[in-house]
Amino acid sequence: MQDLIRQLLAEIGEDPSRDGLLDTPKRVEKAYRFLTSGYDADIDQVLNGALFAVDYSEMVIVKDIDFYSLCEHHLLPFFGKCHVAYIQRDRVIGLSKIPRLVDVFSRRLQVQERLTNQIAETIQAKIVPLGVAVVMEATHLCMSMRGVEKQNSFAVTSAMLGAFRTASRTRMEFLELIKLRSATPVLGRGTPAGLACVGED
Repeated sequence: MQDLIRQLLAEIGEDPSRDGLLDTPKRVEKAYRFLTSGYDADIDQVLNGALFAVDYSEMVIVKDIDFYSLCEHHLLPFFGKCHVAYIQRDRVIGLSKIPRLVDVFSRRLQVQERLTNQIAETIQAKIVPLGVAVVMEATHLCMSMRGVEKQNSFAVTSAMLGAFRTASRTRMEFLELIKLRSATPVLGRGTPAGLACVGED
């Protein structure tokens, strides 16, 4: 990989042997290994058996999960927030595992639409809930740095499975709840009974 990066530097008109670029191939390789580490991840190891039987049948939301990914068309970053909800059938997943799952699929070459679906479909397959919803909102540097050069635009994608697809009331409840600015419920205010809402700010 480092040889390829040196060649790339030369192709764009730089001198790979000058002081500022001598260690760039090593640094870029290290960065790309990290940014694409999702290819080597084992989903079952990431979840690590963190599935628990709980007497709870309401909506669970983990909102404002930061994510960073690379667009597969230009290898430029896109990044933003991911909101995940599910309605459990007979077990829940450890809350910290959902952001880790988002990281696994984000750290691959991606398009936002596929990334959104992969997160939703994996949660559906692993815990078999009554429904899963994923919404992602992201800024794409391939739009703001090049091409149309629209710095203030962002893309929103969603995947709705099970009850979130078939029950409009459930879907609308989720969409309203992820608009909340405060992710921490205050006793007696703001959070409907039977709702877990966890922010990852």
